[in-house]
This record gives sequence, C-alpha cells and structure tokens, in this order.
Amino acid sequence: QVQLVESGGGSVHTGGSLRLSCAASGSRLRDSAINYMAWFRQAPGKEREGVAALWTGDNSTYYADSVKGRFTISGDSAKKSVYLQMNRLEPEDTAMYYCAADFRGYSQFSRRWAWERTYEIWGQGTQVTVSS
Repeated sequence: QVQLVESGGGSVHTGGSLRLSCAASGSRLRDSAINYMAWFRQAPGKEREGVAALWTGDNSTYYADSVKGRFTISGDSAKKSVYLQMNRLEPEDTAMYYCAADFRGYSQFSRRWAWERTYEIWGQGTQVTVSS
C-alpha cells in the first residue's frame, strides 16, 4: 500500500504564493518506484482537472495552460515527495488540490498526464483559497 499526504494549502490574496507538498509512504515503495506524480484540483461545482505532472524518469514536467509560467512542479526522489510552487495566485486558482501518483509505465505520458485514470493513488487533498 502507498499513501499520499498533502500539505501547504491555505488562504492568500491575489498575487500571493503557496508551496504545496505531497509525501508518499508505504510498504510498496520498498520494492517499486513511482513513475509519475501529479497535482490535480477541483473547484466547487467543477470537474477535477490536471494542473501539473512530473515523470520521475527524466524529470519531464507538464502543465495546464492556465498555470504555465506561474506554477512549478518538482520532485525529491529521496524523500519520495513532489511539490507545487504556486506564484501569482488568482481567485480562479481556488480549489481543493490533490496529489496523485502511479507506478505503471506509459508510452505516451505526455498525452495522458491530465487524465484522472492515469493515476492509481490519490491523496486526500489540501484546500487553496485565493481572495481578491
């Protein structure tokens, strides 16, 4: 089993910054490596959407158009963690943010990084609120 625990959410004003963290733990990590980690978000009344993803194999990163240039995803393989640095936050970024991970290998991850079904493990989420 693997568990993902997010932290770092909070409330900020427009233009502020937050850094989300997601730590993976569990017995499965002793024998297997996580290939992909990602951040998704879900605002009230909206579907969950992919925000950013990281392929641990070569540290390739992927971003939704709405966050490019403002958010940065990074990982620490030793700590089995992934981070999301969020700058120049806007009220539209208000949402519950979820960490996701997967051990499987995909030939075209660049095409499926934002699909929920790509990831088999999910965290409980951390709330981000941006006020104007």
